[in-house]
Amino acid sequence: MRILQLTKKVPYPINDGEVIAITNLAKAFHKANCEVTLLAMNTPKHSISIESIPSSFNFYKKIYTVEVNTDLNPVDAFANLFSKKSYHIQRFDSREYHLKLEEILTENQFDIIQLETLYLAPYVPTVRTFSQAKIVMRAHNVETEIWERNAQIDPSWIKGKYLSYLSKKLKNFEKEFINQYDLLLSITSRDLEAFKKLGLTKGARVVPIGINGEEYKPEDSSYKNKLSLSFIGSLDWMPNYEGIQWMLKTVWPDLILQFPELQLHVGGRNTPQDLKDSAIAGVVFHGEVPDAKAFINEHSVMIVPLFSGSGMRAKILEGMALGKVVITTSIGLEGIDAKDRKEVLIADNKREFLQAIQYCYDQKEALL
Repeated sequence: MRILQLTKKVPYPINDGEVIAITNLAKAFHKANCEVTLLAMNTPKHSISIESIPSSFNFYKKIYTVEVNTDLNPVDAFANLFSKKSYHIQRFDSREYHLKLEEILTENQFDIIQLETLYLAPYVPTVRTFSQAKIVMRAHNVETEIWERNAQIDPSWIKGKYLSYLSKKLKNFEKEFINQYDLLLSITSRDLEAFKKLGLTKGARVVPIGINGEEYKPEDSSYKNKLSLSFIGSLDWMPNYEGIQWMLKTVWPDLILQFPELQLHVGGRNTPQDLKDSAIAGVVFHGEVPDAKAFINEHSVMIVPLFSGSGMRAKILEGMALGKVVITTSIGLEGIDAKDRKEVLIADNKREFLQAIQYCYDQKEALL
């Protein structure tokens, strides 16, 4: 089987959930004797030199990239207010990418064209025009739900209204395209039910994010040291940014008073300047870390304070695979079949986070 995978960024380095999902499924296709080709956008935010991609990426027969500027543009954003188009989607609708896709489809035959995330949906008409291949949408999230939740929790009335307006246009786009694919793959069964509520009637399957446990080596030495927390995630993704801001403003002041020696280590690509410049007792900002697994292994507890988003959080899977205590919200745990006080600790507010940390200290003392 010949598969063409379309992505909105080059899936390297493997340092976030979307990239983990893309590369691990591509590896699985290759292992099943499929021939996989990649056409990726190379954006300013995730700019990668093709030469930097390691030889281990030989599970792709060929990798093509197209330079696409998806940065937010205030002028375009303002003009979009007078358009029915979704600005979220408009940023990824590139003429150059359409042309490269047309070229690849004209010169090659594929059985499957797999779109990784809703942001590749604008290319469905090009695929239909130049290929007989089946179109598969792999929906990493219910994008509409993410932005509706963002609008609800944003403290700014004006920004909340603006996000609500954008989410309505995104919802219209998601509903318009939801039955234009031959098959929809959701990450979780919960997401699949959400797509059905949006009007999905075509074929669909649940295909969770997979990780190879052999690639994760737990380091138990962190439990012999003083208890410390880690947070890792792309901080240009709004749910991550809002989650860590909530943690720092709402929970951390009380936490550091109760446990003066406790430290929180924050790692993440594209850390905003306001976080880099903040001086918070006990908090260390590392920016983008060279090795996410090593970073997680250094600390006994991983926190995932998410209050928006959908899909499955690959970082929780990685933390569990590395034998760490994971403290997350109910929303953060969506799609992962783990139970509170068994596989993870669930904390949905300040009081529950404080109780979870106290529980960690109590368990550590009991082991001494």
